[in-house]
Formats: sequence, structure tokens, C-alpha cells
Amino acid sequence: MTARPEVTGFYDKRTGSIQYVVADRETKTCAIIDPVLDYDEKSASTATTHADNILKFIADKGYNVQWILDTHPHADHVSAASYLKEKTGAPIAIGEKVTEVQKLWKDFYNRPDFPADGSQWDKLFADGETFKIGNIGARVMFSPGHTLASITYVIGDAAFVHDTLFMPDSGTARADFPGGSAKQLWKSIQDILALPDETRIFTGHDYQPGGREPKWESTVAEQKETNIHMSVYKTEEEFVKAREARDKTLPMPKLILHVLQINTNAGRLPEPEDNGRRYLKIPLNLLEGAAWGD
Repeated sequence: MTARPEVTGFYDKRTGSIQYVVADRETKTCAIIDPVLDYDEKSASTATTHADNILKFIADKGYNVQWILDTHPHADHVSAASYLKEKTGAPIAIGEKVTEVQKLWKDFYNRPDFPADGSQWDKLFADGETFKIGNIGARVMFSPGHTLASITYVIGDAAFVHDTLFMPDSGTARADFPGGSAKQLWKSIQDILALPDETRIFTGHDYQPGGREPKWESTVAEQKETNIHMSVYKTEEEFVKAREARDKTLPMPKLILHVLQINTNAGRLPEPEDNGRRYLKIPLNLLEGAAWGD
């Protein structure tokens, strides 16, 4: 029988992100997945409110943090991985293809000395690599398409798919970011849907379609039967055509150029300059052809 970890989601309304604590209750051991460092683009202010709420939850439960895991370098929020490593001492990890994202974006930001070797993380997971949360077995599935580096963590009966599948009423993730591919996304989704039907699927975002309450848990069976994309587009050709047409109408995430310079550095903020302040660098007119937002 497949182990069933305790999964607790923490919703960030500002970015529509879900952060997770995944625990083996028997050993009181847990992992944190895709934590958010608060960032207000209007004032360029940062805070640790969401990350501290997670730490309080873990302390109240008496859990020991074994891993801090990111599924990919996020384009819509700042990762709190490095902050949480400072607070817990737990290692931070991501998929090994993060180096491809680093190589791409170091040029975009004109950072020739930036180390694009993944050394900012303690562990780079390979496709198919296994590890444990307490006594619960976990493995890594390479899930490119949304980004070059996206991975899925399968921990016991739970799969953390982030921006690959959304809740069934929201469909699938966009694939038009630099390095994205709708064809690769189709294959990654097929691999996820090949997991046992009872596998719990946990998404990384929910944008509350129709104003409903936030949701983030479904099953492979539910996704196959009712996902508004995967239940309709039955072939790769149909899916790619529909996904690419939809992506052309979508404006870029408002924080993509803000946060990728941080998230390709494992969530570390830029070093202070000689006046003691930290600065972000925004390349103008980089994403040519992107739809404009309101």
C-alpha cells in the first residue's frame, strides 16, 4: 500500500500560489514545497509573513524540516527557499535542469559572472531520482513544458505538479515563457496522468475561476475525466494548437522580470550595494511580442 503523507496547503492570495508542508506523521519529519517570500512590486518591499506562518505551523506540529523543495524557478513569486534554509538549516533542492534556465536568464540580465551551475542549491535532483521524507518514499519526475526545469515530486500517494496541471476547471499551464514548449508540456502531462488514478494531485496555483474558493487538490482520475483541456484535447496536435493559441493572448506575469533574477539564485535577494540598498535589474523590451496587460 502506498504511503499517504499529511499534506497541508497555504494559499497566497496575492500571487494565487499554494505552498505545501508534506509530512510523515510517524517520524514527525516534513518537507516544504514552493514557499513564497512576500514581495510588493508597488513599493518594492519584501516580507517573510507567509514563510513565518509555515514555520509556526511546523513548530506547533513538532515537525523537523528535512527538505525545502522548489519545483522550478518561479516567474510569479519570489522563492523563500534560502530564507527558510537560514531559519531551519534544512537543505534546499530543485531539478538539475535549473542550470539551463540559469544559462538563459543570465544573458537576459547581462550577468556574465553569474554561476549557472546550480551551486546555489544544496541538491539538484535528476529525473527518476529517489529520496525520502521520513519513512515515506519520494521520487522526481522531469516535467518540462511550462519551463525548461519543471519537475514533479511524487511523495507517497501525492504528486506536486505545480504549473503543469491546474485544478480541472482551470486546465493546464501556459508554455510560452522563454524555454517553454507546449509539445513538452503535453508529454509531461501524459506522464503525470499515467500515475495511479487514486494519486492525489496538488497544484501550485489557483486563480479561483468564477470567484470560487481556492482549491488545490484533485486526483489523476478527476484530471483525466474533467480537466477542461485534457478531457477535450485527446491528441498532442489538438492540445498544442489550442494551448499555443491561448498563450498568445496572455500577458506575461507581472513579476516575471522582477523575480527570475532572484529565483535563478535560489531565492537569494541581490547583494546590497555600497549604499546598503539592494537593487533589481529589469531588462526593457526583452519579451518582444508578448500581449500587453490591462
